[in-house]
Amino acid sequence: MLDYFYLGLYYALRFLVKFSPKCVLKGFLKSLASAFYYLDKKHTNIMRVNLKMCFAALKDDEIERLIKKNYYNFALFGAEFLLNQNTTKEQILSKISFENEELFNSVLSQNRPIIVQTAHYGNWELFSLAMAARYGAVSIIGRALDSAKMNEILSANRTRFDIELIEKKSAVKQALKALNNRRLLGILVDQNTAKNEGLECEFFSHKIMHTHAASVFASKSGAIIIPAFIERDNSKDDSFKIVFYEPIDMQVLSQNHSKEEALRLATQAQSDATAAQISKKPDEYFWMHKKFKCFYENSYA
Repeated sequence: MLDYFYLGLYYALRFLVKFSPKCVLKGFLKSLASAFYYLDKKHTNIMRVNLKMCFAALKDDEIERLIKKNYYNFALFGAEFLLNQNTTKEQILSKISFENEELFNSVLSQNRPIIVQTAHYGNWELFSLAMAARYGAVSIIGRALDSAKMNEILSANRTRFDIELIEKKSAVKQALKALNNRRLLGILVDQNTAKNEGLECEFFSHKIMHTHAASVFASKSGAIIIPAFIERDNSKDDSFKIVFYEPIDMQVLSQNHSKEEALRLATQAQSDATAAQISKKPDEYFWMHKKFKCFYENSYA
């Protein structure tokens, strides 16, 4: 029954987003964001803790402004997800620019497997579509939604342009197969993980547990990891920019370090790239999960 409620809500919102004038839609999204800021005290508090951990110099009123803007960006993200369904490659690429693309092209020229490491940042759903539209076959690792009906809709949107979905719980074999077939492998690596499922790293000078999945896959396949993130392009309406960071090569790291140390260094480099991107535009990061839970759980009480 709950599935059909979600389905009805989805179609109602899609109609509203698709047919509302921009000014009306913008007002609705701002009201929605404001409502969540005041009513969703649990996630507002999580965001407050995370931002204070990462940006200790910010004053309380600056933190609150960031949280409100973050809620609005998340509402915008939902609206864009609805608008981007059934769009063509050309329509997707018309709203995307690429920064430091020479870094990615350099990796492509080596004809090695490639892992694209990203985060819940900007419009990450659009990110995979844009990468597939520009560079070809992509496989992404993720978790299915609890609602079967909504997962069906999400999967249909995610699998356009030769995008393959790999279920997170049983990803190893499929991920390595995708890399062997020279499909780009996309992994979101920014959420907290259990101590037995990741490596201890630093994030904004605080200890976290960081998934080492990308590092392990790179070690097993000879892949190069390249961090990349999608951010809003504030110079143009409804436009985005994909930003590439310096590649992380496990083969090079393994030449000078033990296997364990190479894994740690590669994983820390991914955390550093994510932090560097967040520092540029912190309002576009998804702050609603307990990033520091493993070592600072009491902070979220």
